[in-house]
Amino acid sequence: MDTQDAATRPRDPDTGGAPAGGSTLRPARLPRLPGPALAALYLVFCGTTLVLALATLGEAAPLAAWEKVASGLGLVALAAMTVQLVTSGRFDAASGRLGIDRIMAFHKVIAWWILVALLAHPLLYVLPTWLADPALGRERLVAYLTAPHYRSGVVALAALALLVVGGALRERLPWRYESWRGSHLVLALLAVGGGLHHAITVGRFSAAGPVNLFWGAVALGAVAVIAVLYGWRWAALHRRPWRLASVTRKADRMWELDIQPAAGNPPFTYRAGQFVWMTEGARRFPLLDHPFSIADSPLRPGLSLIVKEAGDFTSRVGALAPGTPIGIDGPYGVFTLDAHPCDAVVLIAGGAGIGPIMGLLRDLAARRDPRPIRVAYAAGRPENFACLDEIRAAASILDLEIVLVSETDAEAWDGAVGRLDRERLAGLLRGLDLARTVAFLCGPGPMVTGVSDTLLDIGMPSRNVVYERFDYGSGGRSRRDRRRALVITAVGAGLVALAGLFALLA
Repeated sequence: MDTQDAATRPRDPDTGGAPAGGSTLRPARLPRLPGPALAALYLVFCGTTLVLALATLGEAAPLAAWEKVASGLGLVALAAMTVQLVTSGRFDAASGRLGIDRIMAFHKVIAWWILVALLAHPLLYVLPTWLADPALGRERLVAYLTAPHYRSGVVALAALALLVVGGALRERLPWRYESWRGSHLVLALLAVGGGLHHAITVGRFSAAGPVNLFWGAVALGAVAVIAVLYGWRWAALHRRPWRLASVTRKADRMWELDIQPAAGNPPFTYRAGQFVWMTEGARRFPLLDHPFSIADSPLRPGLSLIVKEAGDFTSRVGALAPGTPIGIDGPYGVFTLDAHPCDAVVLIAGGAGIGPIMGLLRDLAARRDPRPIRVAYAAGRPENFACLDEIRAAASILDLEIVLVSETDAEAWDGAVGRLDRERLAGLLRGLDLARTVAFLCGPGPMVTGVSDTLLDIGMPSRNVVYERFDYGSGGRSRRDRRRALVITAVGAGLVALAGLFALLA
């Protein structure tokens, strides 16, 4: 997933129990800004290039109206493209308060705005010529795409297009996940590096002066980001070694990994519901890690990860030998109880989503939490359920009610059959003050989409429905997703508006 750092980041098919996005890498503790403040800061940063360009307007050759728009789109879109490096879910200051679903939705959707803006950049430059003389306009466009001094810009645009389209088609590509990640990193470096080189060498406003200095600072920042993602993280994975203590089968194709710190490890603190990036073996490199939710309470030493076989890496976790070296990078995420204060807790899991849900339930049980706790757990078949004995045993400690639903029946199955429909969810919530109840959902995208919308229909406030899912590319979108998309669209439109304002003032 790393760099999935520059355009889009669909799910890791090997998550097997962790959200499909990345983490919130944090080499230092920085303030967590709310969403509106981050959006405003984003637009201010992207618009800085336009302000600096206006300051040097007299030094550039006169431009036609459409050429001004083209310049504005190029400047603002290149700035936005470099920001993709830190809106990939890796940095706490950018995503710590938003959660992985929101930051990854922004990362993916805004990438399309950037691509469209940069595709329009050369086309609008030739539009005045084409309107006056179509043949000469085509000739000018060919020159832009083939002339040697424009080549870095063409390479950057092609790399960005492959990033965005490749991310959208990730589910259909016959690549191993690690291969896709590696190619994504290379394309990201080409897109950002080529774009900066193009701006600095041939840009009307960027070749000299304050805009040139701005791009130089941005280039240094991009180098620092890559150094953190692949240098600092590599060192951290080896500086804090862990060992696999045991692997236990919990259900059909589902395993629990007990991971313990090696002697001398620095203290590792986390909150129930967070996730980590894990690598195994002697070669612990960030490009080879995978995200998994922590299915454990911080009160217990070590870490427990519940992993479902779902891809190349997870298909062999059951065969990992005790003592295998493990690299852990984390903890990350805000799928936590302390981030969402409430008087009652509803935990809803689907399939491999049981991982973080068990982490929350185990922590509630370890702390003997007095609040009403409700658990709904759905799976495709009875043999897919994990930790049922432990879930039922928690009822002796907690004020706990449990709903188990299998899509198919079996002779020995004593739970419900079907789906988590409105009737079952309404029964689960009966007697709870919905305004003071928070529901935590984790599972496949279609399940999360359906359950989220149903909870809103029943009357639960939108802010009280918290979810993480594994398949961002599933296509299903809840009402909250659609509202979120409108907000992101407004930010994208803001980028275009900045370019338009630049054209009016230039």
